[in-house]
Amino acid sequence: MPQLNLVLVEPRIPQNTGNVARTCAATGARLHLVGPMGFSLDSAKLKRAGLDYWDYLDVTCYPSLEDFLSKAPEEELFFFTTKGRQVYSKERFPDPAWLVFGREDAGLPETLLLRHPQRCLRLPMRTGLRSLNLSNTVAIAAYEVLRQWDFPELQNQGRLHEYQWPEAQ
Repeated sequence: MPQLNLVLVEPRIPQNTGNVARTCAATGARLHLVGPMGFSLDSAKLKRAGLDYWDYLDVTCYPSLEDFLSKAPEEELFFFTTKGRQVYSKERFPDPAWLVFGREDAGLPETLLLRHPQRCLRLPMRTGLRSLNLSNTVAIAAYEVLRQWDFPELQNQGRLHEYQWPEAQ
């Protein structure tokens, strides 16, 4: 199965991380948490946002960005930032894909972005607005990768128990 890795660098808001954890559980993506974080992993707000999906997660924690970069395939990372010049949907994501997101209040360090300008991606937004919510950005980016991979091993058809859909003509 293709592997999607979602990396949060120094997240500050437990509810955002909980929402990202839920996205990881629903999609089979691996969650990488890079410290220092603005909360502890036993935070009630974090658990509440992730609901009862914590048992479905593959989570790896790193004490610092330097530690993460020493263990991750840096040449294969994609950095999501409002400073990016390339739109995320124009990128063709390899397997495995590593999507990296920064702090809610500060983003990713510019020194890191300057080392990889071709892999700094952005979501288009109206001029003058600061950014989208972190967990929304992660979900949009994750589903773009999964769409490109044709949603491997994901259920893409729901069913209603009380209604029979007409057969397609």
